[in-house]
Amino acid sequence: MTPTVFIPGMMCDARLFQHQFAQLSGRFPMMSVPIGRHRTMTAIAEDVLRWAPERFALAGLSMGGIIAMEVLRLAPDRVVGLALMDTNPLAEAREVQEGRAAQISAAQAGDLKRVFREDMKPKYLADGPNQGAVLDLCMAMAIGLGKDFFVSQSIALRDRIDQTETLRRFDGPSLVLCGREDVLCPVDRHLLMHDLIADSTLQIVENAGHLPTLEQPEITTAALERWLEAL
Repeated sequence: MTPTVFIPGMMCDARLFQHQFAQLSGRFPMMSVPIGRHRTMTAIAEDVLRWAPERFALAGLSMGGIIAMEVLRLAPDRVVGLALMDTNPLAEAREVQEGRAAQISAAQAGDLKRVFREDMKPKYLADGPNQGAVLDLCMAMAIGLGKDFFVSQSIALRDRIDQTETLRRFDGPSLVLCGREDVLCPVDRHLLMHDLIADSTLQIVENAGHLPTLEQPEITTAALERWLEAL
């Protein structure tokens, strides 16, 4: 059975996939790898390749999906399947790049909590009864990693390359999934990825924003289960 490597998003850890591992890890070989402190996507992806089995599937959310695409670009013969969740195959837009400078400066000055509270958390989630608990978990993951990780990950995201040709060349079974209300990586990016990957299934999760693994865990886990069964 093909092992699957899960890559969390920016300033997140394996808790991002807690429901999926609880429900699926007894049936499927699964591992989560951390995002290191490197400042380029290539260096981060090389770390993933050192952690990963010889042949594997990849599941990544947000920055984790961007890293997954870089892993695929570097080692296409090792990747047998791909799940891209709430992510973006394009290089970072100029206006987003420009906005990162103030966030990096604030984090370096010891104001990481404010950056997350005011600049990032309001964009993460759809309205829902568990929003507060999910936001608290996001803050705990971010503060646990700390400002150095935030700065490095921000720079890697800022300087990333376009991966549309990487996806166009991939023909393994793939899942493209996003929350309907994701404003950071909106639905149109996922329609693009679905069009680029020949053997892909598109899943739009209602009543979810940028983190459907936590906002709508049952629906997201069911979609991942169907994808894992197809590997």
